[in-house]
Amino acid sequence: MPHKLFVSLPIADVARSQKFFAALGLAFNPRFTGANAVCLALNEQVEVMLVARDFYQTLTPKPVGDPQAWSQALLALCFDSREQVDAVHGAALAAGATNGGDTDDYGFMYQKGFNDLDGHQWAVTWMDESQMPAPDA
Repeated sequence: MPHKLFVSLPIADVARSQKFFAALGLAFNPRFTGANAVCLALNEQVEVMLVARDFYQTLTPKPVGDPQAWSQALLALCFDSREQVDAVHGAALAAGATNGGDTDDYGFMYQKGFNDLDGHQWAVTWMDESQMPAPDA
């Protein structure tokens, strides 16, 4: 049975992050959105909590790293076509993201990366799993 997953990321400014991700056409869950966080509702099983850095620090005894300086996670969002990948990547850059590197095109998979306003690394991906090569034995 699938389990619901919440991923929490520290951010500098809740309103700024909400505006950025809205520009990408992503939806929010208002039940988990407020002064300290905004909740990206990716699907019924996966939501990303964008949490104000000061509040995020209350959730963990560990120091909160700087995503502008260190990689903390690689987050991939899958879309239905190469055209959607291009459109979302373009919208991210137009909304203030920085390019995350070269386009990867493996035939069965196509992706472009960006760093969001706080430096978190996202890959916008299309994949045809039926065309994936067999894993090495």
